[in-house]
Amino acid sequence: MDSISENKKPIVVIKDLKKSYGDNLVLDGFNMELNEGENLVIMGKSGSGKSVMIKCLIGLEEPDSGSIEIMGKNISELSREELDELRTEVGFLFQGSALYDSMSVRENLEFPLRRHTKKFGFIKDTKPRVMEVLESVGLAHTIDLMPNELSGGMKRRIALARTLILLPKIILYDEPTTGLDPITSKEILLLMMSIQKKYNTSSLIITHDVDCARMISNRMILLIDGINYAEGTFESLSASTDPKVKAFFK
Repeated sequence: MDSISENKKPIVVIKDLKKSYGDNLVLDGFNMELNEGENLVIMGKSGSGKSVMIKCLIGLEEPDSGSIEIMGKNISELSREELDELRTEVGFLFQGSALYDSMSVRENLEFPLRRHTKKFGFIKDTKPRVMEVLESVGLAHTIDLMPNELSGGMKRRIALARTLILLPKIILYDEPTTGLDPITSKEILLLMMSIQKKYNTSSLIITHDVDCARMISNRMILLIDGINYAEGTFESLSASTDPKVKAFFK
């Protein structure tokens, strides 16, 4: 995809983020900006700090130093209630889909609506909203199925529908194609691109899948040695002669 970051204002800004666990320095001054309406891919080797960065971003981990701003708000300055309210604007697609096994598709999608009544108020009839997001992912017919009746690709789509149901401005994708066959992976990526266009979401995608990065990214950051070591479009980074960068595109 072409870069669309020009003339777009940042919706997430991370500055000089540092995080260590004992003597293990994971993030050593990581910087990042996610722009409005952009698909930003973060690539890094296993253990490079991608998951730690995401956990800091959504407030599950506290960084040692640095700052994180989401939609102009410094999350370290927010109360617990304010942080929870801000999280309704940030959707998170977990690597394993994380559907509730004991709930039907309908109940999985209703759950966030019933939990976050402050954003939408009390919705007596949730079915129209549930059907809208199911239709967005092409699975309206699964509304009364249980998770064990769904394929891996269908579970990923339902998880994405659950993410969309609160109309987040930002979506975080954790390895969206892991465990999926190539055809299903491509379908998920096309769906992500369609959702970005339909809802004008800003997306941060954590992946080690080069094909995923090539297809989905407007811009990429390579997380190496705890920092944003290299940044640019897929084309510019894949043409780099830097050995550390080249290693990602072999």
